[in-house]
Amino acid sequence: MDLQLRGKSVVVTAGSKGLGKGTALQFANEGAHVLISSRNEETLKKAVEEIKEISGNEQVRYSVCDITNPDSIKQLIAAAVEWNGKVDILINNAGGPPAGGFGKFSDEDWQKAFELNLLSFIRLIREALPHMRKAGEGKIVNFASSSIKQTLDNLILSNTFRAGIVGLSKSLSQELATDNIMINTVGPGRIATDRVAELDQIRADKTGVSYEQLREQTEQSIPIGRYGRPDEFAKMVVFLSSGANTYITGQSFVVDGGLVKAL
Repeated sequence: MDLQLRGKSVVVTAGSKGLGKGTALQFANEGAHVLISSRNEETLKKAVEEIKEISGNEQVRYSVCDITNPDSIKQLIAAAVEWNGKVDILINNAGGPPAGGFGKFSDEDWQKAFELNLLSFIRLIREALPHMRKAGEGKIVNFASSSIKQTLDNLILSNTFRAGIVGLSKSLSQELATDNIMINTVGPGRIATDRVAELDQIRADKTGVSYEQLREQTEQSIPIGRYGRPDEFAKMVVFLSSGANTYITGQSFVVDGGLVKAL
């Protein structure tokens, strides 16, 4: 299958590690021009060199960006346009908010989670849309969580704002279809990233079992019997962003090895 991604201008936020880095690598493997961002320049430099080395694609760059800052977002999209003259594909990704239940969080905590996990996506889309409309096409994929299908214990901030991403994506899919711009949401299940390891450690501490025991118990609850890899998640994202996707928009998917039991 020809994914028609060679030379496409791709922006991946939170792209220096985890799911973002895994996704950037898959785009690079397909010959795209990939611009990754995060707040940490050192991790970005390292990620760019690793992606270039593994993919053999020299068209990988970085731009430091704090996606809670609207001016920083403007600079990120401007950097992609200056490099490639366009933005074909926008991959919205952000680190997860703190774990905890309702009683743990103040108004400030809720505001920070909103700005990081929902408002940042809104702002990124707003900046990218004029360039996609000018080109007459575009693809947007929003990263969320398996909580878009089944809420997760002790993650009320994530549960709330990931659901908001789904509402945003569905609404925009209706508005943008006539512009030939497609938008979808993809939520990871138990994918082996630093974020998941951190959450597993929190759960292990809370339940009084070792990290290794909790990991084993979790794997037993996944029908496929193991945690997923970032590249397995990324392949779904890359397909939805590609020229091979001509009719899927406004949809929400989970990549979870069969973990989520909700319909």
